Parts: sequence; structure tokens; C-alpha cells
Amino acid sequence: MKKPDTQACPPDTAATHLLVSPPTGQRAVHSLPLEPVSRVHPRHILVPTDFSAASKKAIEYADAFASTFQSRVTLLHVLEPMALPPEYGYIPAYSPEDEALHVEAVRKQLLERASSMDSARQTEVLVRVGRPWHEVVSAVSELGVDLLVLTTHGRTGLPHMLMGSVAEKIVRHASCPVLVVRPEERDFLK
Repeated sequence: MKKPDTQACPPDTAATHLLVSPPTGQRAVHSLPLEPVSRVHPRHILVPTDFSAASKKAIEYADAFASTFQSRVTLLHVLEPMALPPEYGYIPAYSPEDEALHVEAVRKQLLERASSMDSARQTEVLVRVGRPWHEVVSAVSELGVDLLVLTTHGRTGLPHMLMGSVAEKIVRHASCPVLVVRPEERDFLK
């Protein structure tokens, strides 16, 4: 028995009809769902931010994904501690109380950013102290993140060699998919 010919659009498109030719030679038109079916559904998105213009762009992408998939978003900022070996005679420039005030000030900045997002109702903020790439990778695991959206500053040459790439280390060590948003790229956001 000959199988019916099926002419259809590829999956995940907005086709509204499926044309099927049964063995009798008659054609039948069947309605398809109007909404595209997606196999991608991030439930929790993490966005590390350094408050730069580039990281604002990463927040916009995460917000678009969160609005589309009703995902939870966590904005993360990592404060780097200033640590010098004791042989340098270094005395900390600020006390733990000062650090707590700095953490609270950064948390308020994150809350301000979060309040401007379309997905603000499902957005959390988190401030950590440590090495940025390590804290981001740890947060991915601890929070059960499904998608990490981050930015790169696009440094090359000597600045990249001297400072390394935080984004590169995160991409290498993260346990979830990572979307890297570059400052000078073609956008697909509307």
C-alpha cells in the first residue's frame, strides 16, 4: 500500500494548514495549531551584569526570553574583593561593615534594573563576592539555571591576554547552555 503524500512546513513554523493526499487521490486539508510548538523552554535564566551598556543588552535578551517562556530571571552582580598578600603590608581599605553597605548599594541597583524589565514580577537579584567567573558558574549549579545570558566586552590582543576573558571562562565551565551577547552584533530582538 502506498503511503499518503504529505506536504507540510517544517516543525516549529507558523503554518496553519497541512495538505494530505490519501491513497484515493482526494486531497484533504487539516488545520494545524496557530502557535508554533517549541522544544525550548528555559524555566530559569541567569544574567550576570557589571552594569555596562553591553550587559544591559544581555538583560534585554534575557527579558525577551523570560517574557516569551514565562521564565524566572536572576540578575547577578559579583563584587571582587581586593586582596593583596600580607607581605605587602596591606591594610583593607574598608571594613566588613563597609562591604555590607557596598553589597546593599549594588543590590538596590540590581532591583532598579529588574523593575524596568517586562518580566519584573519573576525577577530576582543576587550579589556575591568573589571571582566573577567562579561565582557565576557556582550560581548556575546552585540555582538550577537552564539558560545563562551574558555579554562579552570583546577585548582582544594584549588587554585580553593580561586580563583574561571572564566570559570565556564562564562558557567553558558552565553546566547549562550559554547565550553570549556581543555589543556590536546584529540583534534579533524587536
